[in-house]
Formats: sequence, C-alpha cells, structure tokens
Amino acid sequence: MSRVGKSPIAVPKGAEVTLSDAEIVVKGPLGTIKQAMNPLVKVANDNGTLTLQPADESREANAMSGTMRALIANMVKGVTTGFERKLTLVGVGYRAQVQGDKLNLSLGFSHPVIHAMPAGVKAEMPTQTEIIIKGIDKQQVGQVAAEVRGYRPPEPYKGKGVRYADEVVILKETKKK
Repeated sequence: MSRVGKSPIAVPKGAEVTLSDAEIVVKGPLGTIKQAMNPLVKVANDNGTLTLQPADESREANAMSGTMRALIANMVKGVTTGFERKLTLVGVGYRAQVQGDKLNLSLGFSHPVIHAMPAGVKAEMPTQTEIIIKGIDKQQVGQVAAEVRGYRPPEPYKGKGVRYADEVVILKETKKK
C-alpha cells in the first residue's frame, strides 16, 4: 500500500466530511469543496478520522490511494485554514491593483494586463508590488498564481518580472567585449 495512503486524515472541529459513492464533500468555516471519488479507493470515516484503502491489489489502486489521500487532506486544510500564494513584482514601474474580482497589472507593456479572478479565489495587495492570492482550493490557487506569473516571468539578466515570493532567480552574467 502507498506510504502516503496509509496515514489517516484527522478532521478538525468545524469541518464536516460527507461521503457517497460518487463524490466526497468537505464543508468548513471557509466554504465547501467537492471531489469525485475514484472507484479504486475506499474511504471510511471513523469519528473524525478518514482512512483510505485500495479497493484491490492492483498497482493503479495503490497509487490512487495515495493521490486521493493527498487531495482529501488538501480539501480539509483548505476549508479550515485556506491556501495562499505570494507574488512579487520586480521592475521599474511594475505595479498591480485589485479592482473587484479583477487584477489590473502594469508590467511594462504598452497596455495594462487585466486578469479576471475565478470564483473562490481572491487577490489582496498589501503594497503595489506584492500580490497575495487566497482561496480554499489548493490547485486553483496555484493555477491562478502560475497564470499571473506567466504574463511576465522573471528574466535571467536583471531579474525583472513577476515571481513567487520564495522564488530564487539566478542571474546570468552579461556578455563581455
């Protein structure tokens, strides 16, 4: 059995897990997330502790038990504490503004870049050059952060662009005569 799939998931107070054959629903103080169940994995709820078992002895069932365990653990963490990704804008004149559910970015182009936030994801701006993307779905938060970074990824000579707060950009040496 998968090492990840073996460990149980503790459901904290305030979170509620509903199991059915087709999907698993996790409710918490921050919202509700649904995930389709895989028929290769059996999930059991024992008084606030979720355990996963492969349905058979196949390799696919073993792999899916670990995958489903990670997805469900992220769902439980998302509805209780939430997820966030921090982005920083590096460059002269690079700034951003939050306008409702849209993120308005000035990234050195001749036009502003406007990114519409999907439902369930919010952007905050502590300063003009910092963006915090928050939400309850880890995959969606990471995807939105990657899309915003994709407008102007950091370039290797001056390091200008949109980067994750914990990202280290290795600068290249410029061409010598």
